[in-house]
Amino acid sequence: MIALQKFDLLEAAVSLLYPSVCTICGRSIRAGEYLCDQCETKAVRIVAPFCEKCSEPFEGAITSAFTCANCAHRTIYFDAAVAAYRGRGIVREVIHEFKYGRKIHLRHLVARWLHAALDDERLCGRRFDVIIPVPLHPTRQRERGFNQASLLAELLSAQTSIPAKPVLERIRYTTTQTALDRSERMENLHNAFRLRKNADVRGLRVLLVDDVLTTGSTLNECARLLKRAGALSVHAATAARA
Repeated sequence: MIALQKFDLLEAAVSLLYPSVCTICGRSIRAGEYLCDQCETKAVRIVAPFCEKCSEPFEGAITSAFTCANCAHRTIYFDAAVAAYRGRGIVREVIHEFKYGRKIHLRHLVARWLHAALDDERLCGRRFDVIIPVPLHPTRQRERGFNQASLLAELLSAQTSIPAKPVLERIRYTTTQTALDRSERMENLHNAFRLRKNADVRGLRVLLVDDVLTTGSTLNECARLLKRAGALSVHAATAARA
């Protein structure tokens, strides 16, 4: 929380010196906005049909609920993983700049996209006891300077009044997931997480939060651990689906 307050103070100082411009094209925009209207329209929402379990979009003409092949052939521990936007184009660029370009102010825009996931019927109206961010390994967090999921969880907590708690920790440094297929990701993440000391999720309805859902392997491993520790349910929300 202290780190987040430092970010806020820095942003306030910068806003006094520089006019607001679109993150993508540089056009002048209203104060407090991050994209111009034209670029905003290029952020593509995920709409049906999509997999009920992992939100994988489907281009066909399916009208009934379905589970994709990615989910049908493995054990899924989360009740549903909901992503709001397609992780390509402008959405991908914004998230990349947020995570790797150290443009911390973009967390507000990504958190807005994340909050949109709560409108999905799989999450809408559900009661959650706690928001849990997917953790980074301490080494990677030191390299990056922050955990993007933790920043998003804190903003979502402020918007929903659901407490955010860093219940999980990453105990094994894993290679980047980017170039791995589904089975390699699952192997890469095996025993990579654990509950923090004295953490208790027994009987809790958990909302697991991250910035991007790719294959769902990370969310699934976290959900497996939380369910094993007694969580009543584990749903996941992300801003984007790669």
